[in-house]
Amino acid sequence: EVQLQASGGGLVQAGGSLRLSCVSYGIIWDGYAIGWFRQAPGKGREAVACFSTGDGSSYYADSVKGRFTISRDNAKNTVYLQMNSLKPEDTGVYYCKATRFVNVYWGQGTLVTVSS
Repeated sequence: EVQLQASGGGLVQAGGSLRLSCVSYGIIWDGYAIGWFRQAPGKGREAVACFSTGDGSSYYADSVKGRFTISRDNAKNTVYLQMNSLKPEDTGVYYCKATRFVNVYWGQGTLVTVSS
């Protein structure tokens, strides 16, 4: 059974930092496009930061560029999202996602709340 377990969310003041982790069980990251998405209250889910397959280049939403960094440790089957200079608008549930061809897996989400 494939599982993605996200963790690291919490309550932080504006300007603070958090690091999210996503560990996979049942799949190997290599060959998967992996990313972080978030869903703010009352809004749709949006991509925050992703690794593509192939050259492994990374993508960031404009709203987080320069503040968030995605990284991965293939040996640990873990992907991270370092979030610095957090803003109240970063509040939401953060999900990790792994995609390879028709196989799509989502983690359970971890809540990030940024107070002003």
